[in-house]
Amino acid sequence: MDHMKKIQECLRPELDEMDAIISESLRTSNPMMNDIVTRYLKIKGKQIRPILVMLSARMFGAVSREVLLAGAALEMLHNASLIHDDIVDETELRRGVATINATMGNHIAVLVGDFFVSNALAAGIRTGDIRVVSALSALGKELSLGEIDQICNARDHTLEECSYFGMIRQKTASLFMNCVRMGAGLGGATPEELDRLVRYAELLGLCFQIKDDIFDYYEDPRIGKPTGNDLREGKVTLPLLYALRTAPEAESRPMRDLLLAGDLAPADISGLIEFAKRHGGVEYAYDRMRAMQREGEEILATFPDSESRRAFTGIFDFIISRHN
Repeated sequence: MDHMKKIQECLRPELDEMDAIISESLRTSNPMMNDIVTRYLKIKGKQIRPILVMLSARMFGAVSREVLLAGAALEMLHNASLIHDDIVDETELRRGVATINATMGNHIAVLVGDFFVSNALAAGIRTGDIRVVSALSALGKELSLGEIDQICNARDHTLEECSYFGMIRQKTASLFMNCVRMGAGLGGATPEELDRLVRYAELLGLCFQIKDDIFDYYEDPRIGKPTGNDLREGKVTLPLLYALRTAPEAESRPMRDLLLAGDLAPADISGLIEFAKRHGGVEYAYDRMRAMQREGEEILATFPDSESRRAFTGIFDFIISRHN
C-alpha cells in the first residue's frame, strides 16, 4: 500500500464524514443540478487538500466538526476551480470520465462551478471562525491571480524562473498553504508553529506543480493529458526554462525564437521537449524538488514526533513519486 492509501485509510472515518457534509451542502430541489453534482462527486481524486487540513489539525489538537467543514469548503473550492479550468482548457475527460462542459455545455458547467464556490463559502461560514472565511476569500484571489499570471507569462513570453515560481505559488501552492493555515489554526497551533507548517505546505504545493509540469515531457496514459500540452498552450515550465538558461547560445537561441514566434507546430513542440531533456531540464526539476523536500524535513523535525508528522513526510514522498 502506497503512502497516500495508508493516510487515506487512517483518515477514512473523517473523510467519509466530510464527504457527507459536501453531499448535504450541494443538495438542491433541482433534479438537473442534483444529477450533475452526484455524478461529479463519484469521481474522487486523492483528496490531498482536505487531508492536509485534517493532518495539520491533528498535529495540534483534534479533527473537530469545524475542521471537517473547513476541509469540505476547500475541497468544494478546489473542485470549482477544476470545473472552470476544464471549460477554459476545453477539456473533455477528467480522471477518465467526461467533464461537465463536455456533456452539458459551457453554460451549465460555469453555473455548476459557481454553485460549488458559493457552497464552499457557506461551509466556511458554518465553522464560525473568521480565520477560515478570510483564508477562503484570500485563496479565491490567489488562484485567480495565479491563472492570470500564467496567461500573461505565456502572452509576454516571460522566460524567467522567478516569474514561474511566483506564478505556481499563487496558482497551486496557495491552496496547500491555506489548507494547513485552516487546519493548524483550528487545531490550536501558535502563530510561530503555524508559520513553520505553512512554509512546509508551500514547499509541498510548489513540488506538486513542478511534478505536474514534468508530466508534460513524457507520454504516459496514466497522466491523462497529451505530451507537450503545456507548450501547446504557451506555458513554459521549469525543465525548459533551465535548458534555455544553461544551454549554449547556439542551441538555446533557436529554441527561444520558436517560443517568441508562437503558434508552435507539433515538430516544434517535440524539438523543445527533446532540447529540455537533452540539457538536463527534467533532472534539474527533480533536484529542485528534492532540495525543497530536504527543507521540508528540517521544518518537520522542529515538531514532536507523531502520526500526523510522519504522514506529512509520506505526502511529500508521494508527490515527488506520483504517476498522475
